[in-house]
Amino acid sequence: MYTIENYKFGEMIINGIFYHRDLIILTDKILQNWRRKEGHRLILDDIGDIPLSQIECLIIGTGKFGMMKVDETVISALNNAGIECIVYKTDKSVEIFNCIIHQEKVAAAFHLTC
Repeated sequence: MYTIENYKFGEMIINGIFYHRDLIILTDKILQNWRRKEGHRLILDDIGDIPLSQIECLIIGTGKFGMMKVDETVISALNNAGIECIVYKTDKSVEIFNCIIHQEKVAAAFHLTC
């Protein structure tokens, strides 16, 4: 189980380990250096490493200032699969992640900078 201990621009601490690049948190591992095909636009292909059949909720952190935009096709595909999609700036997304990680099957995708 992962707990995000701290987040600030460009840095996240998870279970005592520092991360300085965008990442995806799954139930059993962290995928480091997550990159999107279109930079600040999240498209469906960008979440291909997330096993959607194993989660009930995907939390998306759009950056400190919310610069990463989530394409509507991502939200529609998740909703059609019965997966709740929560999208906020990264600081708020971290709070939500830490609150519900113990209650639901959750994955998260975090943009750490802008």
